[in-house]
Amino acid sequence: MPGASRDRPVVYLVAAVAGCFVGLVGGSFRWCLARADELYGSLLSASDRLGGPGLLLPVVVTAAGAAGACAIARRVPSAAGSGIQEVEAVWRAEATPRPLWLVPAKFAGGVIAMGSGLLLGREGPTVHMGAVIGAEAGRRTRMSAPDITLLHSSLAGAGLAVAFTAPLGGVVFVLEEVAKVVRPRLVLLTLVGTATAVGCSWLMLGGGPVFPGPAVAAPPIALLPVFLLFGAVTGALGVGYNHLVVGMLTFCDHVRRVGPVARAAVIGAVVGLLLGIDPPLGGGGDQLSGRLLGGDIPVVTVLAGYLVVRFVAGPLSYAAGTPGGLFAPVLALGAVWGALVHGLAVPLLPDGGSGAVPFAIIGMAALLSAVVRAPVTGIVLTVEMTGSTSLVVPLLAACFAATLTADRMGSAPIYDSLRLRMTGSS
Repeated sequence: MPGASRDRPVVYLVAAVAGCFVGLVGGSFRWCLARADELYGSLLSASDRLGGPGLLLPVVVTAAGAAGACAIARRVPSAAGSGIQEVEAVWRAEATPRPLWLVPAKFAGGVIAMGSGLLLGREGPTVHMGAVIGAEAGRRTRMSAPDITLLHSSLAGAGLAVAFTAPLGGVVFVLEEVAKVVRPRLVLLTLVGTATAVGCSWLMLGGGPVFPGPAVAAPPIALLPVFLLFGAVTGALGVGYNHLVVGMLTFCDHVRRVGPVARAAVIGAVVGLLLGIDPPLGGGGDQLSGRLLGGDIPVVTVLAGYLVVRFVAGPLSYAAGTPGGLFAPVLALGAVWGALVHGLAVPLLPDGGSGAVPFAIIGMAALLSAVVRAPVTGIVLTVEMTGSTSLVVPLLAACFAATLTADRMGSAPIYDSLRLRMTGSS
């Protein structure tokens, strides 16, 4: 936690300028990922046309992509994984901000890893790149050490805001997850950095929610107990997911006969096979989430298959040691989980519970709350991404129950576990 520092108004100007760079870098990152997704979609179409032998195409491409991204991450310390745990470690004075070299490594490695179909999220690299840009701006303008730390943390929030076009979500993320404290100076720096970052990213990406769609009707207030129960079960699911993420990393640590790059290639081959079988089984999950939130709900058996496979493949992809985050795959998994629960419970719900889409949206926020243990961030992020302000009350109920259940089960928040692994404190 940074110590006291004399208030220097110029630091707000530095945050604003750094925010512009975060917006341009983060916007470019999202643009490159979108083009990579298009190319991979063309590859999968070609694979389908070739029939049986064509299944080797996604296997080879994803294996090569995972290996290449892992090789890049091995050359630059802390480029692997999400990076959010390192942002938190810097705030707690357990680590120092990384040099600017991390930005191109995280950018290139992230595009290759996610563009090749691994189940990873764009928000981790964008948060980490934003934090590094903020700290570098502070160093170049000769700010004090506490101000550099504040810039590092506040521009991390700008990175999250750009990743999901969610400015309020980025601000809340810094206060609830990174700092776990509200300080006027930190709030103001995060506000100005996030505003300029999102504004600049709009130049490339445009505004509007990530998952635009028709207005979602609020479920009947009588269903609040249902959402409390749904949130509690989702909390247990989040605990299982956290254990699997850490377990996969620990398992890979003990597999010493296979080098990290070769191990990443094997993981990539597995994910590529899944993508060849059915594309929604792999990837970050935006396309799957968009499909579900658009009302295109598969049958219960298909949803169950997506849930089981992505529940395992997400932690497996993270263990590949490439740049990539956890938020987006967790949000997609939560959407699948919510739609599945609705499909199983619909005979018991009055008027069908207003459809599967509200359950999918609430599942996204509840599972993220359980995994990260940041319920307000989960709610604000989900509302900004979907525009579903009508669901605020059931979101509050479900995220409360999910977070409380995960806490009562004694599970540590995922980024606390990853931070302790990084600093060697566990």
